[in-house]
Amino acid sequence: MATKHDYSKDDIRKIVKDEDVKFLRLMFTDLFGTIKNVEVPITQLDKLLDNKLMFDGSSIEGFVRIEESDMYLYPDLSTWMIFPWSTDRGKIARVICQVYRPNGEPYAADPRNNLIRVLGDMKKAGFTSFNIGPEPEFFLFKMNEKGEPTLHLNDKGSYFDMAPMDLGENCRREIVLTLEEMGFDVEAAHHEVAPGQHEIDFKYADALAAADNIQTFKLVVKTIARKYGLYATFMPKPLSGINGSGMHLNMSLFTEKGNTFYDKDGELEISQEAYYFLGGLLKHARSFTAVCNPIVNSYKRLVPGFEAPVYVAWSGSNRSPLIRIPSARGNSTRLEVRSVDPTANPYLAIACVLEAGLDGLKNKIEPEHSVDRNIYRMNADELKKSHIQNLPDTLHNALKDLAADDVMRNALGEHLFNSFIEAKNLEYDSYRTQVSGWERDQYLEKY
Repeated sequence: MATKHDYSKDDIRKIVKDEDVKFLRLMFTDLFGTIKNVEVPITQLDKLLDNKLMFDGSSIEGFVRIEESDMYLYPDLSTWMIFPWSTDRGKIARVICQVYRPNGEPYAADPRNNLIRVLGDMKKAGFTSFNIGPEPEFFLFKMNEKGEPTLHLNDKGSYFDMAPMDLGENCRREIVLTLEEMGFDVEAAHHEVAPGQHEIDFKYADALAAADNIQTFKLVVKTIARKYGLYATFMPKPLSGINGSGMHLNMSLFTEKGNTFYDKDGELEISQEAYYFLGGLLKHARSFTAVCNPIVNSYKRLVPGFEAPVYVAWSGSNRSPLIRIPSARGNSTRLEVRSVDPTANPYLAIACVLEAGLDGLKNKIEPEHSVDRNIYRMNADELKKSHIQNLPDTLHNALKDLAADDVMRNALGEHLFNSFIEAKNLEYDSYRTQVSGWERDQYLEKY
């Protein structure tokens, strides 16, 4: 996790003076998880610290209509950070902001505000924190002379390969060093299974900080890759026939007494609360898939044969189901949701899995029995007898499941829920009307 500080306004003013900060980058996230930023000169610092910095929200996807466009950016000073790649004209600092209405109310369509609201539901239920450890993967492609990404991968390496096969090693190493300079605690960095594919895991953090970290991580990866003439993409399946990129989410729920999921006397040393939380995740898995796998291309990854989950099931050891319980126990006891991909808006995805789990706790939802064999080798009858459902196989089907789930409606709030479904249906309709090269290759001469 990136180190968080309880900075005061005076602390920020002192840092700005001591470090010669010249520009402020005010970051927030839109409906689709795209990082937005307003860059202002340091002369605007006092206005920012007094919550008086305004911007036009009508141009941000999923935000507001033009007639109610004035919005304010309130800085979360704990996210203050100076970028290591500042220019010779002075350093650039960033701070993540929450979007507020002119009347001083948090804006409900800000995904970060929404996660804060859902964490409030968690605290009302008697829990203190929801910890998330993400495992984001990405591809590195070579760029052409115009600085545009090509489809040529940077290497021919595979899982845990070392140089010379892993030509992205220097780039990956600089990404790690930059993240550490910015306060991240990087736990692992390695080449993934597919050529040109990489994974960097950083330490768990509470849900809000974890979502902030994911957004910062994406920005760092893309920035450093360009220094090496490479284009980093978090697109789940940029090429056919190889593994896609996921972003497994490891999660644990805490009270003041410690990790709620751990029980040294429980089956598998897992608490009854963990099983209820797991039951909620399984019950709502098909519904939160649209949020955790939010683009058309996401469903090219969720197919058999490429290590991505396809079935709604869980296991304590097997890696083929949707949810796995890693072997660590004590305060490291956790559930791992393996379907999520890095195009997910982390604020929305974390809100959805948390509300799903809380629903399981509230209604004491017992999960089906664990599946400790390779699900991909089970036939249709075996799947049916084990009550194993498929995950949705298209964005269209995932959106239908999402639209029918009131728990997910609450997880996103009315505005985000409706905006997300409307926007994603339009996206799918646009895809559906396109004629692909595959179709022409298959059918043009045959018919």
